[in-house]
Amino acid sequence: MTAASSAATPAATAAPARPAELKVRIWRGSGEQGAFTEYRVARRDHQTVLDLVTEVQRTLEPTLAYRFACRVGMCGSCAMTVNGLARWTCRTHVSKVVGTDGRLEIAPLAHLPVIRDLATDMTAFFDKWARAQGRFHGRTTRHEDFARVSPATPERRAADAGIECIGCGACHGSCDVVRWRPEFLGPAALNRAWTLVNDVRDAARTERLRAVAGDAGCHACHTQGSCTERCPRQIAPTLAIAGLKRLVARAAVKGEL
Repeated sequence: MTAASSAATPAATAAPARPAELKVRIWRGSGEQGAFTEYRVARRDHQTVLDLVTEVQRTLEPTLAYRFACRVGMCGSCAMTVNGLARWTCRTHVSKVVGTDGRLEIAPLAHLPVIRDLATDMTAFFDKWARAQGRFHGRTTRHEDFARVSPATPERRAADAGIECIGCGACHGSCDVVRWRPEFLGPAALNRAWTLVNDVRDAARTERLRAVAGDAGCHACHTQGSCTERCPRQIAPTLAIAGLKRLVARAAVKGEL
């Protein structure tokens, strides 16, 4: 007779305890001079990275400089580098990016001059929009009737795909070509140019194609796709730049440039 045996039930594996305290390294300094300073902050439920920075500024380091406005992902002014990646800090929850050891690193947005601490100077970023002819040039005056453009046309669909950019600079801070070649117009400016060359109401198509056809324009893009991967609005500047390359090539063949 075989004795009945019962299998031992393994003990349930307990999940590792979540650190109650965060160890946050924040960049402090101005210009090219600075270093990371570590702060210890209580970990809270539903805490965003912007909440974390604000708590450090209000309770530990009142001189900490950073930028934000809406806090709900509409203005883009709170974009920073979190653990090496450009993000909107107001929409990035700490629980999604913090390490298992409770560590987090926050730095200013890359490829822009640092005013102080986490605040960057966006002047060069918007100057590139101007260089890419990023301003709409209408064909009509306010005394004429509104233009009527069907949303189903290929041009309007192409424009709509990139028109929701709010100029946060996350794509610019993620672009390796901008890092290697600071004069490169960058994905945001080129995406803006793409929306305008597809706007049938605009009267500056040829001038805009000339502006993005130079050495610092669309053909300088290496199509690595970091801008598309990091865009918080799920816009695809990589596709917009590819579209500009095609239009510039066709215009050059036709002798329009």
